[in-house]
Amino acid sequence: MAAADDGAELSAGTFVIHALPVAGGILAIAPLPGRGGRYRDDLAHICDWRPALVLSLTTEAELKASGAQDIGAHLQDSGTRWAHLPVGDYAHPEPEVEEAWHGTSRSALAALQGGGRVLIHCKGGCGRSGMAALRLMVEAGEDADAALERLRAVRPCAVETDAQLQWALKG
Repeated sequence: MAAADDGAELSAGTFVIHALPVAGGILAIAPLPGRGGRYRDDLAHICDWRPALVLSLTTEAELKASGAQDIGAHLQDSGTRWAHLPVGDYAHPEPEVEEAWHGTSRSALAALQGGGRVLIHCKGGCGRSGMAALRLMVEAGEDADAALERLRAVRPCAVETDAQLQWALKG
């Protein structure tokens, strides 16, 4: 189902981008491209969506298992910036990843404030990606409770653990 830029859900086959307006741009979360066995189709859908930045929160092993180990190069070849901040499933960022988060979030917020699009993915498009999206929303100045409600309105499984919620609220 296709939708306008107002934050509605977009899909191509089984790959779905869950999007909502944030800070003047569009913030979205999605599953790992290739998770359903259609990496090239999923990647094409992402590129058609035209994000300024894609943030991957998956581990190297998860990328390889889905055939997405070259996602960074593929996205950059299409003109999209890519950042890889690996976080384990159901986890929150370790200190070295959290350190890298600060520069990545500045870039993401700048893209959103400029009217651009930012896509965050993890393996399932729920916990880790929801955690990072919520943190960006809070860093953009949104009230945490209202932001979580808006996020879960488009992706009910966003932010799966208490530790993820606590990390997201540090913003």
